[in-house]
Amino acid sequence: MSSPPPGSRDLHFTTEFSQNGWGQFKACLWKQHLSYWRSPGYNLMRLLHTFASALIFGLLFWDQGQKINDQQNLFNMFGSMYIGVIFLGINNCSSVLQYVATERTVMYRERFAGMYSTWSFSFAQVAVEIPYLFAQALVFTAITYPMIGYYSSATKAFWFFYAIFTSLMYFNYLGMLLVSLTPNFMFAAIFQSVFYANYNLFAGFLIPRPRIPKWWIWLYYLTPTSWSLNGLLTSQYGDIHKELTVFGETETVAGFLKSYFGFDHDQLGLVAAVLIAFPLAFASLFAYFMGRFNFQRR
Repeated sequence: MSSPPPGSRDLHFTTEFSQNGWGQFKACLWKQHLSYWRSPGYNLMRLLHTFASALIFGLLFWDQGQKINDQQNLFNMFGSMYIGVIFLGINNCSSVLQYVATERTVMYRERFAGMYSTWSFSFAQVAVEIPYLFAQALVFTAITYPMIGYYSSATKAFWFFYAIFTSLMYFNYLGMLLVSLTPNFMFAAIFQSVFYANYNLFAGFLIPRPRIPKWWIWLYYLTPTSWSLNGLLTSQYGDIHKELTVFGETETVAGFLKSYFGFDHDQLGLVAAVLIAFPLAFASLFAYFMGRFNFQRR
């Protein structure tokens, strides 16, 4: 039986996988959907964390959104946006590490069995996060926006939601990217601290853009949180021409944003494009490195 009969040939298939790329993606997405739905320790906890955080931030800055009389009031509002983005983002980035590392181990086994390619798994992993991140951003916006008392404008509310949603996306996809670059989630957790430090320091809150040295300004533009805070603050106050007292002088809100922070309301379109570019870049790099690196023990 170990000798093939005369005239026979080796078993051969025209394609590596039984399904095409779209079929593989749908199968992986269905599997990931069931896995996420059955993982309350990951998904339910981050939604509860977002709900609790939104209530706390709303109570801390209750009805302060339109009470802008001096620069300190504006700094307070900017601080509320800053801690919201950083607090939610770091929690999401940290919690996704172990989950994706576990899913990668399963992917190694199923890819070896010829079930699907790494690209199908990676894009399904990216896509399945979107509705949960959307729900997080919606919960946070629905609670904090009216509690803090921002302006009653559908456009401003949408900008607030969009900035929070894209911020959660790039934090999550950053965590997934770090997992794809490291052998386990513990190494990824160590490396993520480097990004957290940069995301805090160069966000434009501790050091405004005009005061950052020129030899470091490139890092400001490469920091996603700087664009998030730009979009949040500019969309709310960049078109407000109310006069306020700024360090003993009178200046409009829009003028102070431009002179002190370097935020221009006319550049909101560019900010929106950059905010969606970061998640796309992180997700693409995640998919690429998942296929390039194999950390299985031989």
